[in-house]
Amino acid sequence: MDIQNRTAIVTGASRGIGLAISKALIEEGVTVAGWSRTSPDHFNHEQYHHIKTDLTVENSVDEAFEKTVKKLGDSIPILINNAGMGYRGPMEDMPSDTWRQLFDLNVHGIFYVTKRVIPQMKNTNEGHIINIGSGAGTNGIAGMSCYCGTKHAVVGITESLHQELRDFGVKVSCLSPGSVDTGFSESNKNKLLPEDLAASVVHMLKCPKNFHYTDIQVRPLQP
Repeated sequence: MDIQNRTAIVTGASRGIGLAISKALIEEGVTVAGWSRTSPDHFNHEQYHHIKTDLTVENSVDEAFEKTVKKLGDSIPILINNAGMGYRGPMEDMPSDTWRQLFDLNVHGIFYVTKRVIPQMKNTNEGHIINIGSGAGTNGIAGMSCYCGTKHAVVGITESLHQELRDFGVKVSCLSPGSVDTGFSESNKNKLLPEDLAASVVHMLKCPKNFHYTDIQVRPLQP
């Protein structure tokens, strides 16, 4: 896809991977609607538009989509479903509200956002939806049962949606990193950087129309 002068929605765009992806897209000439509850600290750009959104609440997503279309137009060929949260600890110690919160954001949020961009992507026979997964989406991790469950769901949703939309010229991909330096876990000098993931996203988006990455696993070379 030629992404210059296109519009993208990036969820969870206020920091970490989402902010890095937003900056990388802007460098490529993309106008970004950054959906998150808070705006990024110390970042302003004429091609970046913060749209306040609570992705766990469908009405909030509806309002964010309406604001985005009103401000940037209804042609949105790029969606990066990045927003997510994690939890570490034994299942028996995990508060039920936290369990539900992870699924509301990591899984239901993808549903709320994606269903709104699909119709116009199908109408234009073009689009690319990239879901940011995790190595936890294919491997169980002790003490992270809920997070792993949500990321397994992301993988399954991506695979199914790919089958639904491929005949309409719409790509659906899952990018699943291993350890990324986002502050979620203990520091490690060999973690992937958010900018590494952002470069991968740009590469995936710029591939030829008939070339499609469906499921990409990326890891630090020396963890």
